[in-house]
Amino acid sequence: MARTREATADEQVGTEDGPRPGGRPRDAALDEAIILATRRRLVLDGYSRMTIGDIATDAKVSRPTLYRRWATKFELVVDALDYGFRKQRDMYAFDLTGLEPREALTEAVRRLDPAYFNPDAMVLMGNFAGEAIRTPELLDILRKHSVEPRVELVESVLTRLQESGAVRDEIDKHTIATMCFGAYFAAFYRGEAKTEIPAAVVSVLWPALEKKPAPRRRASTSGKR
Repeated sequence: MARTREATADEQVGTEDGPRPGGRPRDAALDEAIILATRRRLVLDGYSRMTIGDIATDAKVSRPTLYRRWATKFELVVDALDYGFRKQRDMYAFDLTGLEPREALTEAVRRLDPAYFNPDAMVLMGNFAGEAIRTPELLDILRKHSVEPRVELVESVLTRLQESGAVRDEIDKHTIATMCFGAYFAAFYRGEAKTEIPAAVVSVLWPALEKKPAPRRRASTSGKR
């Protein structure tokens, strides 16, 4: 994932103990421990409040060990986010074979849930929304790699249902997908369970989406007597 932001002075994590060229190969287990500790701190503290010292303590590594891997807090967070995005990518495609049209859309809406893979995702998204002014790049990353693939999944399923003749051609797929995504945030802020959201949302939308068969012409009764 591209890094486009220069670190501010308080985010520099490598000075005297900066990145060292050469040496032993990186330990993948240590890398993952640091990444997982970073992801947890993002949920607990948010980007601005989390510290490199806390991450190193949680990961049970020394600060120089962390410094040799990431030069800034921002770069570490970008890699921590990418770790989660890579694990989620398989969820953005699924086989519709054997699914009724309404079932296919319900499954797509189920995968819209920010917490479908990561139970802490809703809190994480809220923390990044709070960084929209201080560190807007983080919200941009979240939009590109977490929000848009989910919304596009629903749009893609609707397109396939249109092609199969199950859904009307003139529907606004973008708005429908956005409404379905928003349902999870509404449930979160209202303190309601989200397990029934996919079926409930689709049950409301489906009558407006379903392509009705053309009415059959009545046989003419006129003719010679």
